[in-house]
Amino acid sequence: MNRRDLFKNTLLLLSLSTLSFSKEIKKDKKNKSSKNPKIVVVGGGWSGLSFAKNIKKDVPNAQVILVEKREMFFSCPLSNTWLFDMVDMEFLTHSFIDASNSHNYTFLQAQAIGLDSKNNILHTTSGDLEYDYLVFATGIEYDYYDWSGGDREFEERIHREYPPAFIAGSEHLTLKHKIQNYKGGNFIITVPNGNYRCLPAPYERACLIADYIKQNKIKGKVIILDANNTVTIKEEGFLSVFRELYKDELEYRPAFNITKIDLDRKVVIDDFDEEIPFEDASFYPNVKAPKLLEDLGLTTKTPYNRVEANLDVYTNQFKGYDNIFGIGDIRPMGFSKSGNTAYTEGENVAKVVAQIINGKKPKWTSPITFCVSVVSKVPQREISLVSEYKYGSKGETEFKSSITDEDWKHNTLGKSKAQYHWAKSMYDSMFYD
Repeated sequence: MNRRDLFKNTLLLLSLSTLSFSKEIKKDKKNKSSKNPKIVVVGGGWSGLSFAKNIKKDVPNAQVILVEKREMFFSCPLSNTWLFDMVDMEFLTHSFIDASNSHNYTFLQAQAIGLDSKNNILHTTSGDLEYDYLVFATGIEYDYYDWSGGDREFEERIHREYPPAFIAGSEHLTLKHKIQNYKGGNFIITVPNGNYRCLPAPYERACLIADYIKQNKIKGKVIILDANNTVTIKEEGFLSVFRELYKDELEYRPAFNITKIDLDRKVVIDDFDEEIPFEDASFYPNVKAPKLLEDLGLTTKTPYNRVEANLDVYTNQFKGYDNIFGIGDIRPMGFSKSGNTAYTEGENVAKVVAQIINGKKPKWTSPITFCVSVVSKVPQREISLVSEYKYGSKGETEFKSSITDEDWKHNTLGKSKAQYHWAKSMYDSMFYD
């Protein structure tokens, strides 16, 4: 039996058991115990999976339930290489049931729809869950407002026709189809400002499209329209790649402020009324915390006027709540919104919750950003970064240490395919070890 068949069979069994499972949970209300705390995690991305695994390890007697609406896990990290057939779909997809079985917690395929924080009850599409501790690891949503002005029809159309592909799933399939059928002309990649998901990914993707253009001798180029003044991460490495490796296939436009995107005429217009035509595109807008958290009153506005979780930066507790936490890409802290950062943050916050359960003062630990970007397919060249963080006197995020290897010319990392081996070790840790 292959993995796809196994998914179908196990998900059928899961759906048949969901109703009785929900009833059992309802019967167990008002039976709290500090020795056997009920911990509910909403979201099965990198931070949610890491937290569920590690809280079960740190508090073995805890009753841990991971709530996730998707049927299976699809990895955004490494998906750029999948777009160009450097890894296959099997490598990126994994079973939430495998993860729950490996780490002895419960997986419930459902969607969170409401919260009764007074009585410690999470409402889901598969029934109500009582909790002692609740963790939201819900990831991000797109914020098209700066381009749309609130026009929902425009937002739906631009997302459908030119998806960003920074939320795992069908967006990636659409983008891959676009790349495979690209015949020439301008292919636009946008880079938002603020702390968007995976800082280097738009630049990495642009490099790989430029490499595709170069290798296939296509009469076209990729144009990066960057809302930032310069490349936001691994600046020296990416800029040298743009200049030296893809000078004919890639155009980089920093500090580009998009005022309008005309989808019918297929042009992007800036604040100087310059028009840039495009044949195809992947428009990556700003990001925000999911509407669910807004509706629950758990968000705040950032200096960029973006919606993110209203968290205590030292404990990851939502402000005003001592037993509700937020982790991963929803957070307002300046840590990179990346897979490795989210994973290590999930691990660290599991320790915080364990310390609180055991009556100890929680101790904050920096997450770690480890990031490898592929800038060409053959030969495979890579640049990398490792960072830890600290807080300034006013609670602002600062770098504690940062090490980069941006020497793509000598292919120092490409020889060992560091990105691939890092991802494999992470998948093994989340799902199988």
